[in-house]
Amino acid sequence: MRAVRRHGPGLLAWFAGTVFFLPIAWMALTSLHSEADAATNPPSFTAALTLDGYRAFFGSGGGASPWPALANSAVASVASTLLVLLLALPAAYALSIRPVRKWTDVLFFFLSTKMLPAVAGLLPVYLFAKNAGLLDNVWLLVVLYTSMNLPIAVWMMQSFLAEVPVAVIEAARVDGARLPVVLTRVVAPIALPGIAATALICFIFSWNELLFARVLTGVVAETAPVFLTGFITSQGLFLAKVCAASLVISLPVLAAGFAAQDKLVQGLSLGAVK
Repeated sequence: MRAVRRHGPGLLAWFAGTVFFLPIAWMALTSLHSEADAATNPPSFTAALTLDGYRAFFGSGGGASPWPALANSAVASVASTLLVLLLALPAAYALSIRPVRKWTDVLFFFLSTKMLPAVAGLLPVYLFAKNAGLLDNVWLLVVLYTSMNLPIAVWMMQSFLAEVPVAVIEAARVDGARLPVVLTRVVAPIALPGIAATALICFIFSWNELLFARVLTGVVAETAPVFLTGFITSQGLFLAKVCAASLVISLPVLAAGFAAQDKLVQGLSLGAVK
């Protein structure tokens, strides 16, 4: 009984981790099979391995190249994340270190904007983009992703900036530092883990976004998730090719999440986990 209490939580954690990892491992294994072997039911674990799915994804068979879509996703995700940080840092500073009146109401308003279903705002955004001539434009996605991620970024960063010692900021003001200097040289270095967690989450949300990118882009500004949906055609579902494409497109998010998993957990818990 004592051994169960001692090793039980660890075994449970390993079991949960294995359960969450199995779909990724299954996707990676399926991507290394031929289309015939990938479509077998039940699946064959001993089937020959091949890179045909990856060759097809990268356009070796005459298909479309994924590099423009990957580049568009990178531009939209990175640019929107930088804009979110530039806007969220002073907003979070005003709500935490220099709180305004009824700041809790302001935070609730920010959070309430995330409660609107994305599909409810799709038609107005589409009509605006069409009349403004911004359809199939990657910079429209940058603006949209910035507006979509800004509320959660302000909410998260407010909890991190609230832990910055006020005495340090007051000392900087006594030395004559203005607000931009205080934000960049005093507040930002202290709250760097929170800023990194916020940036990572905004990047993941932007990289994975599909609905607006699917409707508002065509060929020029097509993103990686939209490019992935092109593998599902009327000719059927090419499972090995889809798995290869899904794995390649997921790699930036998986790598970023694995490299900063402690900061990601801290960010999702709004600074409660240290």
